[in-house]
Amino acid sequence: ATAAYTAKAGQEAFIFMPNDTPKAFQVECEQYGAHVEMIDGLISDCGKIIAERKDQEGWFDISTLKEPYRVEGKKTMGYELAEQLNWELPDVIIYPTGGGTGIVAMWKAFDEMEKLGWIGSHRPKMISVQSEGCAPIIRAFEQGKDSADFFENPETSALGLRVPAAIGDFLILKAIRESNGYALTVSDKELMDNVKMIGKHEGIFSAPEGGATVATLPKLLDLGVLNSKDRIVLFITGGGLKYV
Repeated sequence: ATAAYTAKAGQEAFIFMPNDTPKAFQVECEQYGAHVEMIDGLISDCGKIIAERKDQEGWFDISTLKEPYRVEGKKTMGYELAEQLNWELPDVIIYPTGGGTGIVAMWKAFDEMEKLGWIGSHRPKMISVQSEGCAPIIRAFEQGKDSADFFENPETSALGLRVPAAIGDFLILKAIRESNGYALTVSDKELMDNVKMIGKHEGIFSAPEGGATVATLPKLLDLGVLNSKDRIVLFITGGGLKYV
């Protein structure tokens, strides 16, 4: 998206990606004329390079929560959700969490809508799901911490969930706890099995992150966090084609 919008605006984009990012992501950015650099490391290493070079290069850093607009854009998910449900929020939202901006943004949107008089005080339980191979938010939630420690040696096929340190960790955890929500992990096998299930039953080719949300449902029911009468919204945050 950065590469596309900067191309339209006549600006240059400098994009940094881990070496194992699927080729489609790299090719698309290059087609928009972006300068793409592949890094031997994680998304957090890409962020460090940008932080070290941005002042010298004159770059504007648009990494997650490094600028004021990402939350403002993503909070429209909360507004659209309320509108589509006739201004009554669901009982539960299950969201695949990497950087976690979606949870932070929707929680902000709900407060804004209540102040505007569009909705009442009811809030959905915010459920964060991560992969077993990279679960800093879940570990912090289980340990009762207000922020998350760096998750060493993260491994997951869901690249959107492979974020070993989220800048907005304290905001994510705050939203989960204020909503009486929950945080849990799924295995990579579980999330990939559910990608196939989504395709077969819904006609949606989901990215692995979407499979993670569906994989949590039986676990949450078994734990008593959810019940069969709850109105539940599961977010699919990307398509599967780029992973092919």
